[in-house]
Amino acid sequence: MEHPAGMLSQAKPYIAVILQQFITAGMVVISKFALNQGLNQHVLVVYRYTIATVVVAPFAFVFERKVRPKMTWSIFGKVVLLGLLEPALDQNLYYTGMKYTTATFASAMTNMVPGLVFLMAWIVRLEKVDVRQLSSQAKILGTVVAVGGAMIMTLVRGPILNLPWTNHNLHDHSSTTANQQDLLKGSLMITIGCILWSVFNVLQAITVKVYPAQLSLTALICFTGAIQASVIAFSMEGHKPAAWSLHLDSTLLAPLYSGIMSSGVSYTIQATVMKTKGPVFASTFSPLSMIIVAIISSFALSEILYFGRVIGAAVIITGLYLVLWGKIKDQALYKLDSEKMAPSDQKLTAITDKPKTSDKELEVDLARIKTVDDSV
Repeated sequence: MEHPAGMLSQAKPYIAVILQQFITAGMVVISKFALNQGLNQHVLVVYRYTIATVVVAPFAFVFERKVRPKMTWSIFGKVVLLGLLEPALDQNLYYTGMKYTTATFASAMTNMVPGLVFLMAWIVRLEKVDVRQLSSQAKILGTVVAVGGAMIMTLVRGPILNLPWTNHNLHDHSSTTANQQDLLKGSLMITIGCILWSVFNVLQAITVKVYPAQLSLTALICFTGAIQASVIAFSMEGHKPAAWSLHLDSTLLAPLYSGIMSSGVSYTIQATVMKTKGPVFASTFSPLSMIIVAIISSFALSEILYFGRVIGAAVIITGLYLVLWGKIKDQALYKLDSEKMAPSDQKLTAITDKPKTSDKELEVDLARIKTVDDSV
């Protein structure tokens, strides 16, 4: 029987990533509640990333001061662009789209991102695609399926799903509110935000290679993003001082929770899990946050679930897992190729490191190297 300490050690990544999904779900529900209470979405973005900068920057300064690379104009340009793509543009579009739709809808749509990241990485040739391989076919099909699911969620409503805990007396009010919302506009904003988020992920992968201090990079992205988001907010709401006011309610809780928990604690969990289990592991749990949001928002926000949107969300999740399955297969093939190459590399090292005593021995060793190369 396995020792309890060993079982706990194996369970830690699973516990951590489930906790992360609860944190993400909490951010979505709290933000939607604050938006419903009148908090301006553009102001929320500014406060969120200002708080995130204050939270992350001290840790980056302490833990990475010896390993932080030198800042160059090229890296700085990438950081500014990253701050524009994710905090400034994507989050403004996401929160605005959420304001037009529902928390569950916005949460479900974000499951398109892994497929879109694959597509963007393929375009810039960071992702190798061989249409003859089953893994590549799965990733392509998964991306198409996820986009199709988003279209189903947008265009198909279907009958209402009456959940046991839903307050049926609020259906008429919620339906009236839903009629006032422009679902198409909201879904378009969230979709554009997901595309920008995908471009951000690809550019971040490129930037991390030249600036591997992840905490420092996160702090810089939050800082530059907060500045650029401030420009957007002042241009949209600068003439409304009341839009910037916060009170001791959800309008204060939303930026605090988003900045500290989502951009601070959640990032730390994600970075830790990715080091031990890889990036695909964390992505496989992302639908969990959508389920949590759907349950909580159905009674906390009186949101109504429609059958058509549940089907659309299920199709998006199917596309997500097709993409993730393709990535897992790619990783397995890469690991297998690396293991095949390792013995040959050891043979080459042993041959080339051997001291040479004569030209004749050198010719023999060169012939042996060619033999090894031919066998690879």
